[in-house]
Amino acid sequence: MSMKWIEVIMPQLAESLVSATIAKWLKKPGDRVEQYEPICEVITDKVNAEIPSTVDGIMGDLLVEEGTTIAVGEAICRMQVAASDEEAAEQVTPTTQQQNEAQGHVQQRTSYTPASGAASTGVHDPNQPMRNRYSPAVQSLAAEHGLNLQNIQGSGAGGRITRKDVLAFVAQGGNTGAASVQSSAAAGQHASSGVPSGSPFSGLNRVSGDLSVSAGETVPAADAGVPVRHSGIHLTESPKIPQIEVEGGGQGRSEYFIDVTPVRNAIARNMRQSVSEIPHAWTMIEVDVTNLVMLRNKLKDEFKRKEGINLTYLSFMMKGVVNAIKDYPIMNSVWAVDKIIVKRDINLSMAVGTEDSVLTPVIKHADQRNIAGLAREIDDLARKTREGTLKLDHMQGGTFTVNNTGSFGSILSQPIINYPQAAILTFESIVKKPVVINDMIAVRSMANLCLSLDHRILDGVICGRFLQRVKENLEGYTMDTKVY
Repeated sequence: MSMKWIEVIMPQLAESLVSATIAKWLKKPGDRVEQYEPICEVITDKVNAEIPSTVDGIMGDLLVEEGTTIAVGEAICRMQVAASDEEAAEQVTPTTQQQNEAQGHVQQRTSYTPASGAASTGVHDPNQPMRNRYSPAVQSLAAEHGLNLQNIQGSGAGGRITRKDVLAFVAQGGNTGAASVQSSAAAGQHASSGVPSGSPFSGLNRVSGDLSVSAGETVPAADAGVPVRHSGIHLTESPKIPQIEVEGGGQGRSEYFIDVTPVRNAIARNMRQSVSEIPHAWTMIEVDVTNLVMLRNKLKDEFKRKEGINLTYLSFMMKGVVNAIKDYPIMNSVWAVDKIIVKRDINLSMAVGTEDSVLTPVIKHADQRNIAGLAREIDDLARKTREGTLKLDHMQGGTFTVNNTGSFGSILSQPIINYPQAAILTFESIVKKPVVINDMIAVRSMANLCLSLDHRILDGVICGRFLQRVKENLEGYTMDTKVY
């Protein structure tokens, strides 16, 4: 049977996903792979997921190292699959192709359509040099240090430059912003692209039949009519991250290092995006939850026997929030530059912390659930989060976020908004306090509600009214309130 090489690319697992991190390869070169069989685990800013193979074949080169972040649409590995008779006749072996490239020939790009229903993947010419294809992580790191990636020798598959290569180059005192290019690499690039070395387009490199811009090179003018391939990641002109001096050049008695995990990197990236793009404002209100405490104490034991789960305060609080959002739907919205998009569905994101991360699984159509239904969803999503069994669908579609920070004793918070939502509300710890009621002092169970808001969408008046409505809903619980 004739075989051909294809490249598997990073699929777009979610609508808003632009990149993902390879967490673990489940197959190694030479392994037989069946269609729909997982080939690797990836970490996104939403959840961990497995990438399935869309074809039967044999695993080839792994183009991306574990722990590397790569853009959607970039190649992650090569696979050898069965070729049709026509493809076999046109198939060029790697050795022949390398010889042709040395002679300045450009091989034609192949195409491949994945099986229906499978994750969207694509195929590129399998033996194209990887020298000038940079992952978003590498591009960002190079931009932070002002590096020209052409000056760095790649250690990855096909000469691909990895984050480790960039960090090693910086550690060795590599020149920043250098414009020189290794003569041998430049000669090969100009030969393969057909562009003279002195041409204003010499910064363009031929990649799989398209033109891409090398990091650190000048982009041609828009009217030049040259198609430019890019990753879709915009590198802002933000200040460079300062270098932190490590005492003694390594770990010692005064400090130690913790490796940043892909999940932590994703959280850091999302938090930075939120505080950079959203003008945060903050407000809070105090709520008397004495009746709620008595109601829960009355129902919790029977609920536990019947449902097998705890009846938490969070389910009552979510119900109060959902009813308030119905009255003030602008709280359930997203900023879209020239318009504000108000979501009709109320899907509550729920912040759940683990030992090393915070995830926000979503309760879909929360307004259609009673208190018992919300309690079931809270328990199910919290358990799946801590067990690491969440799916992408559990993380998508959130329109408003709630966080029960009171569960670990917090009495005041200034939360960062779950981008791109308009607001996030925290429920703080319930504390008994002396309160003046009808000119008399009484001991009541009190809790703070803290709201962070997107000031492009929301103002103090509407948020004050929203919080007042949540307060009324929570203080309105009585001993006769039904949870079913």
